[in-house]
Amino acid sequence: MSSHAVQRRSMSRRRFLNRSALAAAALAVPLAPLRARAAAALKPVSMTLDWIYEGPNVGFLIAHDQGFYRDAGLDVSITPGKGSGNTAQLVANKATQIGFADGYAASNGIAKGMSIKTIGSVYRRNPSAIMVLADSNIKSAKDLEGRTLAMIAGSGQFQQWPAFVKGAKLDVSKITIVNLAPPSLGPALISGKVDAIGAYVQSYVPIIEIQGGKQVRVFWFADYGVSVVSNGIIAHNDFIKSDPDILRAFVPATIKGFLYGRQHPDEAAATVKKYSETVNVEIIKREFEVSWKTWVTPNTRGKPLCWGSKDDWTAAIAVLKQYGGVTAPLTTDQVFSNEFVPTGAEYVPPQQA
Repeated sequence: MSSHAVQRRSMSRRRFLNRSALAAAALAVPLAPLRARAAAALKPVSMTLDWIYEGPNVGFLIAHDQGFYRDAGLDVSITPGKGSGNTAQLVANKATQIGFADGYAASNGIAKGMSIKTIGSVYRRNPSAIMVLADSNIKSAKDLEGRTLAMIAGSGQFQQWPAFVKGAKLDVSKITIVNLAPPSLGPALISGKVDAIGAYVQSYVPIIEIQGGKQVRVFWFADYGVSVVSNGIIAHNDFIKSDPDILRAFVPATIKGFLYGRQHPDEAAATVKKYSETVNVEIIKREFEVSWKTWVTPNTRGKPLCWGSKDDWTAAIAVLKQYGGVTAPLTTDQVFSNEFVPTGAEYVPPQQA
């Protein structure tokens, strides 16, 4: 029998905020690779997440715990990650066979020479947004003028901000940008030190709502023309060529995990707690619920989860080239494939967030 592993040493942005609604504090997070039950017929597969065990990536944990991977003939080990860029690099270096990474980050890596590809687009709508407190006077994106906005320097939201400015027709000279570390964003908004924050919605709305006791108003980048495909399953091109049967088994089993979790959100949150004991299950559940808003785009309606739209990826590449500093040629065939995405109504997610 495969064993749950041992090491616990990464740090969660969520736990930075657990100590106080007004101040961040570092707290170690258990990081233990998950292993499915080994059997002679099972093929071992290594997989690295984008971040710690949490709501947005719970579908992989569910696929493991519910035996979906085992039923597909796979013995999958799931290891927490340290950010999409790092996971993409691990896959590119063949240090892990499969990864879960943001499409914007993975495509940026491909433009720089990484031989990787997204083979299953889970979060197909841009999860980036500007968030303000619901009781503030900022009722529209235009109301951001004359205000203070905090973001993480170098983040995807920071890179995509000029595109949002263009789409929202803002006078950027009237907006003060403050660079903060990830754990400081939530407390800064709750305490009123800044008027708005720019980040992934599922990463901050649950904490602000549940721990801070505040409601949030969200201005999604996608609603202002910033179409960027987010997290998906990535693999090295060599692995795609050498072991396609593993990927044909892995992707459908993963989809089953995400869809099962959506039908059983309380169970999904409890699954995360099994591997990261100190998490707040209400926050985990809310993270997962918020992430549903990124499952479907106008171009992917009625399609199985993980199916990518060429139009969506074309738009993502355009944003990356115009605002992400990419100058190398980059095509949709280089960044994504639907080869391993199954057909069938049972793989189509709910169409409403």
